[in-house]
Amino acid sequence: MKNKKIEIIDNTKYEKELYEKGINYIAGVDEVGRGPLVGPVVTACVVLPKNFQLDGLTDSKKLTPKKRDIFYDIIMEQALGVGIGIKDEKVIDEINIYEATKQAMYEAINNCHCPIEHVLIDAMKLEDLKVPSTSIIKGDLKSITISAASVIAKVTRDRMLDELDKKYPMYDFKHNKGYPTKKHIEAIAKYGIIKEHRKTFKPVSDYLQ
Repeated sequence: MKNKKIEIIDNTKYEKELYEKGINYIAGVDEVGRGPLVGPVVTACVVLPKNFQLDGLTDSKKLTPKKRDIFYDIIMEQALGVGIGIKDEKVIDEINIYEATKQAMYEAINNCHCPIEHVLIDAMKLEDLKVPSTSIIKGDLKSITISAASVIAKVTRDRMLDELDKKYPMYDFKHNKGYPTKKHIEAIAKYGIIKEHRKTFKPVSDYLQ
């Protein structure tokens, strides 16, 4: 049996290149919640200290909830700046999820009260930024700064859905976080939709017809 080649990703490559150019205040931006049927899309902007290290920090989806909570506390304590952007289901239904995500990203950057010289963004392009930016495909894996933003956004949104679960336990938001799981779809069929559901998303929209 051939040994599988393990790809080792240098998640500080983009940061190092910017440091070498004399750029020290680097923001990472990421989103969580584009796919769920309920609740907001949440974005985070994080500026880390130069040469920040946190073993195991990667895309938040690849971390356990316990590890995310631990990393969340470390990042919040050590980051030079953290900003959160939130666009609820009403905005998502009005302007679509892509535009709502962009607006939430701008909001997160504006809420990050820290100098920013360059922005690293996971996948999306933000044309109206006042500072240079780099859009990185799979940035939450390739950039430690975007990974940090991914964790902050994920934990923030998950905690919001945990609170929604207390109000509507029949939808199992604590476990599905609003994504279209079998139990969630069955609950919509049985109990109907709530005001926090995204009315333009299928299968939610099917129950409005």
